[in-house]
Amino acid sequence: MRISRSQEQWQSIIEDQQTSGLTILDYCQQQQLSTSSFYAFRKKISLSSGNFVRAKVTQQVEIIEEKNFITVTVGKANVSLPASTSVTYLSLLLREII
Repeated sequence: MRISRSQEQWQSIIEDQQTSGLTILDYCQQQQLSTSSFYAFRKKISLSSGNFVRAKVTQQVEIIEEKNFITVTVGKANVSLPASTSVTYLSLLLREII
């Protein structure tokens, strides 16, 4: 027997699958849903919703930006350059000051 579901019901089903941790195949088998219907309505809903993708934060990551420098000391003079300074530039600088 075919069950007719509204777009809101399919939206709820799709969101439930995304948060369930199950694959679409496993979820559809567990819920006795047709995988072809699931994919068809997921596509239909994504087209009508402006391609919004729900993201789930699984791990908080703190980004620490280190300020790495190359420091060249000659006598009393110090020259600090960003660590991303090209090798070519660094070699020309060293030739001039040494």
